[in-house]
Amino acid sequence: MPATLSPGVKKLLTDANFAHLATLAKDGSPQVSTVWTDLDGDRILVNTAEGRAKPRNVRRDPRVAISICDPSGYPSAVIRGRVTEVTNEGADAHIDKMAKKYLGQDKYPFRQPGEARLIIVIEPEDASGMNTD
Repeated sequence: MPATLSPGVKKLLTDANFAHLATLAKDGSPQVSTVWTDLDGDRILVNTAEGRAKPRNVRRDPRVAISICDPSGYPSAVIRGRVTEVTNEGADAHIDKMAKKYLGQDKYPFRQPGEARLIIVIEPEDASGMNTD
């Protein structure tokens, strides 16, 4: 059953805070990546590129966890959920939006030639926070 994120957790996800996304590798071991986050309602959006471990892992096993905090370390939140979609639709514009949020730049400056961007859509199932009323 989808979880409703509290306003404090949503603020952590919409502010320019770095998050850590845990996915499961083929052997079941955790793989953690630092990511930029965005929200669509209560769904969490993470932008990545085809060929990386994140999309490969979530296509095989959609279970994920996200840890996020503001620069001081508090407030913080841990969210567990499932990936419900991996799409390239709107992914190029989305990474530019994230570059504006996190870098203050209109275009994502780290794009590689031939890179195919993807949006990973996460449906939260459980969220807990500290100082996130």
